[in-house]
Amino acid sequence: MDLNLREIRAFIAVAEAGSFTRAALRLHLSQPALTVQIRRLEEMVGARLFDRNSRNVALTPVGRELLPVLQKSLREMEHVLLDARALSDGSTGTVRIACLPSFAASLLPDLVLDFRQQVPGAAFDIRDVVANGVNALVRSEQVDLGLTGGEPDDPLLEVLHAGEDRLCIVCPLDHPLTKKRRVTLESLTAYPLVLTASGTSVRAVVASAFEEAGVTLAPTCEPMYMMTAVGMVRAGLGLTILPSSAREILAEPSVVALAIDDARFVRPIALIKKRGRTLPPVTEAFAAALTPTLQDTKSRKITKRRPA
Repeated sequence: MDLNLREIRAFIAVAEAGSFTRAALRLHLSQPALTVQIRRLEEMVGARLFDRNSRNVALTPVGRELLPVLQKSLREMEHVLLDARALSDGSTGTVRIACLPSFAASLLPDLVLDFRQQVPGAAFDIRDVVANGVNALVRSEQVDLGLTGGEPDDPLLEVLHAGEDRLCIVCPLDHPLTKKRRVTLESLTAYPLVLTASGTSVRAVVASAFEEAGVTLAPTCEPMYMMTAVGMVRAGLGLTILPSSAREILAEPSVVALAIDDARFVRPIALIKKRGRTLPPVTEAFAAALTPTLQDTKSRKITKRRPA
């Protein structure tokens, strides 16, 4: 049976109005056009749905049985259409995004809050993973959008926006580096370092900078998470190098973040999607809202500086 909404609406209108004339007026149709729609429906059902005479129109037994079924079907189909329109205009839907942990903890919460105030129907599925994990989730289409570190050279990934995130050295408040006017790569070599694990975008930038300077890296510890690295600094195990956007620095009052006076300590960041895939409208709108924030990362200052 190949029913369409026009025929279902025509049947319900005639049944509720008890008249072809009144139903045609309600539907803004001519009476002959309405009659054709009812006949088509009767042919598909294989039974007469209305008994007609010169004075009134009444449902047949089959029509009475069919009326609540089609009323329910019409409501459900109209809800489906409304949901489809909402998805297509971006007023609802789920933003599936994989994001570096430093951004997931710092920039993302405020962005999600602001976006949901503008688009209350938006939901979020957020995966906070390291750069390789972000790329893999986008590649496998488990998420639609990724905020990753480094410069992806995977042909399956398309960069929507490229930016930068400055790195800083995190040390105890009373550390000798806090007395220096400039912190250079060479000045870091005198102290033990706690570095995030291999495979993280921060570690890749640090390793590249040290290798270019001809200095061998020998970290005392290699935690995966930034909060762990900050905790190890607090415990006296060494200094760590983290993005200036990392809120983990602000969460620990016994440490301070110092800018590193070296252009090599800049982490490339990229907003990516899978090449050839169309973003859901709500996700495309969120990507547009996210881009200005990423443009600001290059000039973002370290908010927790050396003690006075």
